[in-house]
Amino acid sequence: MKSLSILLLSALAWCAPQSGFAAPLTLQQALLLAEQHSPVLKTALGQRHGAEAALETASAFPNPDVEFGSGRSNLLPPTNQTGRNSAIGIAQSIELPPMRAARQRAAQAGVLAGSALYDDARINLYAQVKTAFLDVRRRDSEAQLAEQGRALLSQIRNRVKLRVEVGEASRYELVKSEAETLAAESLAQSAEIRVRLARDKLRALLSAPLGDDFEIVPAPPMSPELPALSALRQELTAGQPLLRFVDAEVARAEARLEQERAMRIPQPTLRLNSERHPDVDLWRVSLAVPLPLWDRRSGQIGEAAAALERARAESERVRLSLLAELDQAYGRYQIAQRQLQTFDSGLMADAETALKVAEAAYRYGERGILDYLDAQRVFRSTRMDYLSARYELQFALIDIERLRATLLAGEVK
Repeated sequence: MKSLSILLLSALAWCAPQSGFAAPLTLQQALLLAEQHSPVLKTALGQRHGAEAALETASAFPNPDVEFGSGRSNLLPPTNQTGRNSAIGIAQSIELPPMRAARQRAAQAGVLAGSALYDDARINLYAQVKTAFLDVRRRDSEAQLAEQGRALLSQIRNRVKLRVEVGEASRYELVKSEAETLAAESLAQSAEIRVRLARDKLRALLSAPLGDDFEIVPAPPMSPELPALSALRQELTAGQPLLRFVDAEVARAEARLEQERAMRIPQPTLRLNSERHPDVDLWRVSLAVPLPLWDRRSGQIGEAAAALERARAESERVRLSLLAELDQAYGRYQIAQRQLQTFDSGLMADAETALKVAEAAYRYGERGILDYLDAQRVFRSTRMDYLSARYELQFALIDIERLRATLLAGEVK
């Protein structure tokens, strides 16, 4: 009976993660799942913990050395005594304050760099999840439009086929309508494949057990209102974790250079020795100082100075790269916003009106099937372009949000 219970519990434990996320998935839940399961975030967290441990290491004092010894003593004439001897010695390295302070500053800069990398990993993960979540919704909408177009063209083909059979239309009209229907069917199938790919990408980002047919709850669109580009640049410069990381790396390189320069000063070692012989006890206190005759650490100092130059150059490169990304994202935002304004100002209405006119003319025999199909194609293309512009605006806003680092401001509770 006990073994049966164990088997049942094991089966339940195995089946539990396979069931996936049953309820419709909201954006907030997706972000929480990503935070809990993402290996990228766990890696960044491990790096931050390692930097904190390195600070503890840098704050530790060097351990003393203890030496024990024992042997036999044979004294010279005239005493000729023999006996055991013993010795004990303690040596303590003395770390000079400049070198210790430089090492601690380097470790503190490492902690700042680790924290900044973790924040950057969170921001990028959240942006990727929001983009993938939105992309699933976009592909679903595209698939719905493609299916509507396929169904409509299928109806048109059936009507044209009937007219051809009764002799009211030419065979060419049927061939043309069948070609349009096949193209629409191919488009609908491709849209379904893109839906599946978008879902797979979201599932991979969450790294959580989700079923193949999981549903999502559409998130409300982000507000398209943004401050001026100059204000966005100031926000990026002030809050972007990647800039904090490169600044911390520059500070760490500066501290390492100071540490190498401080190590040119010999670090003394204090020694205390006690010896016991058959005829005498000895106590000795000494100070050992290495002589920097052959190695003046010029190579180590040169390497540290070169590393500092690289860190400063990398900091400037990252700063310029982020500002360029912001400019590009803001340009995409402006383009998408203008496209939506064009659609809303009459382009969608004009395409729909043209379709209705072409449909009426075709029914009354004033126009052929080619004009009607062209109007259908233009209307479907306009609707798809309008849908694409709406989502491109949201994608641009997510990129700007990532660069502004506002995703960390209470996005996941």
